[in-house]
Amino acid sequence: MVATTTEQLTALAGTTVVVHPLVLLSVADHHARSAPRGSNKRVIGILLGQDNGKTVNVANSFGIPFEEDEKDSKTWFLDHNYIEGMWEMFKKVNARERMIGWYHTGPKLRASDQEINELLKRFIARPVMVIVDVRPQTVGIPTDAYFAVEEIKDDGTETRKTFLHVPSAIEAEEAEEIGVEHLLRDIKDSTTTTLATRVAEQLASLRGLQSRLSDIQKYLTDVSNSKMPLNHQIVYHLQDALNLLPDLSDPEVMQSFTTSTNDQLLVVYLSSLMRAVIALHALVDNKATIGRAELEEEKSPEEREREKKEKEKAKEDEKKGEKEKESSKVDEKGL
Repeated sequence: MVATTTEQLTALAGTTVVVHPLVLLSVADHHARSAPRGSNKRVIGILLGQDNGKTVNVANSFGIPFEEDEKDSKTWFLDHNYIEGMWEMFKKVNARERMIGWYHTGPKLRASDQEINELLKRFIARPVMVIVDVRPQTVGIPTDAYFAVEEIKDDGTETRKTFLHVPSAIEAEEAEEIGVEHLLRDIKDSTTTTLATRVAEQLASLRGLQSRLSDIQKYLTDVSNSKMPLNHQIVYHLQDALNLLPDLSDPEVMQSFTTSTNDQLLVVYLSSLMRAVIALHALVDNKATIGRAELEEEKSPEEREREKKEKEKAKEDEKKGEKEKESSKVDEKGL
């Protein structure tokens, strides 16, 4: 069995990595400018912010020159002098922001990540690695945060270094929210309604849930087929998640789900009926309009002219009646 040291787990327990939108925009821009479309090339950069122990606040970032062999990930190059020069300039702009880690656009862990992380320890005591997934078809939070830890095996063999996943979140300050809103306002599709947007967001959430469930299924299948070692912490977390699921064998829970589903289907049924009635009403009005137009076309020119004169005469009689009423009112006032 593989287990991490208690000291490392205690130090990282409850640690959360908070990534700001400015970092995501910077990473996406870096990848779009450096990596050609359709390639698996990743980009690497340095993360700036504050490490408060339990909360790692990633507020800024900058890209660094990086090259690696796509066939052999252990062959790579990273410019140290560029990091030092950029850090000196950023330090003059904002002294509160420190180098706290590094990022790459994975989208998964690679064999050279441990070597790069060890190299960056020359500049950062406890570097955090954040994988930012820049693929447009992905759903959910596009960040995964990791800390490097040492694993100790129970059989007494040599320890090895690996990455421990920590929770990550996307948060923004008020000024950042205003900037992001202005940015999204230009790319927002004005043809979609609020309801369509909500449905699209719920669909994206369901797709993200399906993707996570597929990853869990694949992991459990690999463990059962002895393709991956058993990690008891992952199994414990999965068991906690499964324990939170409702018991569908309970009659009260089943009745509650059925009632809620029926209420929602009732709304859908009523809306369908209303749409059908409105469509039928529009159809009847359309048929009546077409029928009147056809009758008008069938009439002779003499009949049309006679009806026109009758309408004009009726309007003149109506105007004379109104004038007579006004004159009678004036006479009454004079009396």
